[in-house]
Amino acid sequence: MNQPTPDTAHLGARHTHPHDAADQTEILDLDAEVLAEHTASLTDWLPIETGPRHIVDLGCGTGAGTFALLQRFPGAELTAVDSSTAHLRRLREKAAAAGAAERVRVVQADLDAATWPDLGRPELVWASASLHHMADPDRTLRQVHDLLAPGGLLAVVELAGFPRFLPADAPEGAPGLEERCHAALDRRHADHVSHRGADWGPKLTDAGFTVVGERTITVDTGTLRSDVAGRYALSGLRRMRDGIASVLAAEDLTALDRLLDDDSPHSVLRRGDLTVRTERTVWAARRT
Repeated sequence: MNQPTPDTAHLGARHTHPHDAADQTEILDLDAEVLAEHTASLTDWLPIETGPRHIVDLGCGTGAGTFALLQRFPGAELTAVDSSTAHLRRLREKAAAAGAAERVRVVQADLDAATWPDLGRPELVWASASLHHMADPDRTLRQVHDLLAPGGLLAVVELAGFPRFLPADAPEGAPGLEERCHAALDRRHADHVSHRGADWGPKLTDAGFTVVGERTITVDTGTLRSDVAGRYALSGLRRMRDGIASVLAAEDLTALDRLLDDDSPHSVLRRGDLTVRTERTVWAARRT
C-alpha cells in the first residue's frame, strides 16, 4: 500500500523501461522528501489533546507518514503496516538511520484479509492514500473502529489526484499533454479504483465513527530547480505512462516518451520549470 503519496501502486503493467519494485520505492521516498512540509502540516492539524502512546500507520509505504508522526508525537511508538516487503525493508533502513528503530514495529499484512494480525490498541490510526485501494473499504473502516482504543482517532488522508509537474503550455509541440494524461488516468481509475475520490465522511459515520474535522490543503511547491524535482517528475510520469499508454493518442505517447527519455534533450530531467501541484484532504474521526 501507499502512504500520502501519488497513486502509483496500481497503475497496471510496466512498460518497456527496466523499472522494477525499486522504482516505486524511490517515488515514495521522493514524495516524502518533496512534500514533507505538507505532511507535517497535516499531522500538526490532527485534533489530539494528549499525545498518543501507540500509533498504527496502515499502508505505510516507505514511511512518509510514519516519520512525520514520530516527529509530531515524540513519546509514541508506532506500528507500520504494509503488504510490500520492499517498502517495509526501506522503512526499516530509514528508521535505523534516524535512530528511531526502537520506536517502530514493522508488520507485513494484507489489509484486505478478513482478520488482521495483532496490531495492539492504538490511540491513533493513520491511513494515507491506502483506503481507496481496499477491496471493501467499509469493512476496513469497521476493522479500524474495533482496533482503536475508546476515544481514539482515525486520520484518513487522500489525494485529489496524481500530482501535476509541467506548465500548461508544455511540452513543446504537445501543449496540454499532462492534462490529457490525467484525463486518461481518471477514466482508468473510474473503472479500476472505484473508491478514489470518495467522500470518506459518510463512510466513517456508517462505520461508527464521529467525524470531528475535515481539512483540504492545496499543494503548490512553486518552481523546483533541484535534481530531486526532476527525478520525482520522471518517476511519477513513468508510472502514469504504465497505466495509460494503451489509450493515449500516438502523438501524445511519442511526446511523453521524449519527456521520459533520460538521454533526450527534451527529458523532464533537463527542465527548469517543474512544480508539484495537487490537493490533499484529511478526515479526522473519533471512536466514541
